[in-house]
Amino acid sequence: MFSVFKRGMVGVYQHCGEAHLHRYLAEFDFRYNRRTALKITDTERHDQLLAMIEGKRLTYRQIGETQNA
Repeated sequence: MFSVFKRGMVGVYQHCGEAHLHRYLAEFDFRYNRRTALKITDTERHDQLLAMIEGKRLTYRQIGETQNA
């Protein structure tokens, strides 16, 4: 899985700050664990993602607060 993450960082994101590394890893973990090789369709993956974010709200202030803490 590290090779998938490394390729994504080089090819897609190109830079990742240490403070946000856990977010990038979480995204790649989500995508890898729900890949088509496991026979999960795009619709199922979409529904799972929406179920995970239901009731959550992310604002810029919340992001900034974690950096200052």
